Amino acid sequence: EVQLVESGGGLVQAGRSLRLSCAASGFTFDDYVIGWFRQAPGKDREGVSCISSSQGRTYYAESVKGRFTISSDNAKNTVDLQMNSLKPEDTAVYYCAAHAASRNILALGYCPVGYQEYWGQGTQVTVSS
Repeated sequence: EVQLVESGGGLVQAGRSLRLSCAASGFTFDDYVIGWFRQAPGKDREGVSCISSSQGRTYYAESVKGRFTISSDNAKNTVDLQMNSLKPEDTAVYYCAAHAASRNILALGYCPVGYQEYWGQGTQVTVSS
């Protein structure tokens, strides 16, 4: 059974940091692109950052470049998202998701919501001003 379990959400003040972690199980970690997506109230879900450890590729949304860093630990089957300089507009439910790396979407510079095959339950991140 495929499972993606997020942890690390919470309430922080603007300018502070949070680290999210996604624990993956039930599939071959190296064969998948793992990413973070978020959905704010009243808005569509959007891609934040994705990583393929086997391909050595990453994707970042323009809105988080320079502030967020994604990393993977193949030994632990985890993908972390280090979020620095948080802003109130980063407030959202953050989801971990995965799609097969063989689809080669990340190589094109994309990590779209619609291509994800598996999803976690989400973790709330709230940034106060």
